[in-house]
Amino acid sequence: MSSFPLVAPMFPAGREPLPPGMTEEDRAQLMQAKKYQGWMSMGMESCAAKTVIAGVGGLGIGAFFSLMSSSFAYEDPLLRSSTQAGLNNTQKAREIFKEMGRGMWRSGKGFGKVGALFAGIECVIEGYRAKNDMVNPIAAGFVAGGVLARNSGPKAALGGGLAFAAFSAAIDLFLRRETSDDD
Repeated sequence: MSSFPLVAPMFPAGREPLPPGMTEEDRAQLMQAKKYQGWMSMGMESCAAKTVIAGVGGLGIGAFFSLMSSSFAYEDPLLRSSTQAGLNNTQKAREIFKEMGRGMWRSGKGFGKVGALFAGIECVIEGYRAKNDMVNPIAAGFVAGGVLARNSGPKAALGGGLAFAAFSAAIDLFLRRETSDDD
């Protein structure tokens, strides 16, 4: 029995007890895995990483939405025949796929820009305030909405900020809600 029963045992760095089932030969691999885990968590906490991840995710979601919506654009046979008269089937397919690709890129860029802008601003606000609460996404939504609508004038920037803040609040309330035990 220890002379200090309520004090946690102290071990030198790198000599901590191993998890059950691991031998002393596995210690180097365990230490390497802990080092990589530390780097990953440090990277995921950085605002730059959060911004890039949100931008790339937005690009993918925007491209997917555009792909889905463009697949419905070619259902009208009259529209297809009038815009692509004189082309054989291969040329028509090539033109359709080029147009779909341009639409996917355009929509993906827009979603990516919004996602990266919002995530970056929210991360900076959260880092400045040192809190993770409802104020961060609402403030980030207001700033991001204002930035996105800035070229349309101050009234539009204010309206865009308020609309984006309300949308951010609604999404965050939905994501933070308490689930009932019945679910």
